[in-house]
Amino acid sequence: MKIPLSALAAAALVIAASANAATKAKVQPAPPPPPYAGAYQPQGVDEIGMWKEDDEDERRLANSPLVIHDPTLNGYVKNVLCGTVGVDRCKATRVYILRTPLFNATMSPNGTMRVYSGLLLRMRDEAELASVLGHEFGHYESRHSLSRFRAARSGNDLLSWAAVLASMSGTYAAAANYDSLQLSVYGGLYRYQRDNEREADMLGLGYLNTSSLPPQSAAKVWRNVMAEAEASATSRGLKKPRFDSIAFFASHPPEAERAEYLAALAVPDGASRDTGARRYAAALARWLPLFLDDQVKLNDFGGSEYIINSLAENGWTAPLWSARGDLYRARGNQRDLVNAAEFYGNAVALDPKLAEAQRGLGLSLIKTGRREEGRAALSNYLSLKPDASDAAIIGMLVQKEAN
Repeated sequence: MKIPLSALAAAALVIAASANAATKAKVQPAPPPPPYAGAYQPQGVDEIGMWKEDDEDERRLANSPLVIHDPTLNGYVKNVLCGTVGVDRCKATRVYILRTPLFNATMSPNGTMRVYSGLLLRMRDEAELASVLGHEFGHYESRHSLSRFRAARSGNDLLSWAAVLASMSGTYAAAANYDSLQLSVYGGLYRYQRDNEREADMLGLGYLNTSSLPPQSAAKVWRNVMAEAEASATSRGLKKPRFDSIAFFASHPPEAERAEYLAALAVPDGASRDTGARRYAAALARWLPLFLDDQVKLNDFGGSEYIINSLAENGWTAPLWSARGDLYRARGNQRDLVNAAEFYGNAVALDPKLAEAQRGLGLSLIKTGRREEGRAALSNYLSLKPDASDAAIIGMLVQKEAN
């Protein structure tokens, strides 16, 4: 179903008119999505070809080692999508969760949705997840992939003919004009993509406004993205990022603009709805330690610490303390090892059977001179995980410290 240039798309164009339009103009809440028109099938040579390519990509994706084959987690994410966009709309969607520690989700024209584990780690509740899934479904329902493909092909065709004409002229003026045209075409394509993003934001808020979840959570997602980026830059000694300006080749609107207009598009009376934070925490509980471990291994101290601390806003748990210990131990300064031992100790106090915390505690204590305590913690680790892949090495270390 191709959505016409309705009030929804018109609102997107109004916002796209300037980078700060959302702060200067009163934006009405996003309207409900158009009525569901039934299962969609590709139309025309271009779209049929895209669907065939996506079908082949999905075959490879289904067998990828990155895919998490957990029916409980997959079923939960699919239910969040269906609860947001409607059961009828999401029937044709196949959700694949990838173990990739990046903030991302995509949806292909044939109904394949990819959700990255890094996205799940950064969401705080069901409503935040729903806002991202609804945005991606908005791209799918609007056929943005097809429209961008056609726009890019038209632009490239124009540049190809212009290049031929410029080469025939052979003058400096012709070459300069071609360079200007090239910049104009590429700039227009990126601007077109940013407008697609804004329209998908509108649709996503339209879904959320009519759901049982608070649409205000969509703006929170982008505020958290900005806060994480600032924390990452600060820890690296870099300049604070700019979130209020558009780069020439930017494919998305600025984060500050998105947070501003997404907040304005949310229906005010939706703020009191249940965010689903408890349901979300329960669904992620089994996978949270693994996702945190993947994040820590990215070697982004500031960003990782921001994520861990924000997850702990509702209370510190043993896995969160253990992940914070891993983060500080990985940085490896002597003061970091002292802090890591404290964090692992907090984890063990909450859950003495958390083997990874016992291991980290033992290694941190030994490196800070508390060898007897460290040996005891490592012995606890071996008792909890006698078949661990590093059991032999840890056993040798325990024996060495005993002598």
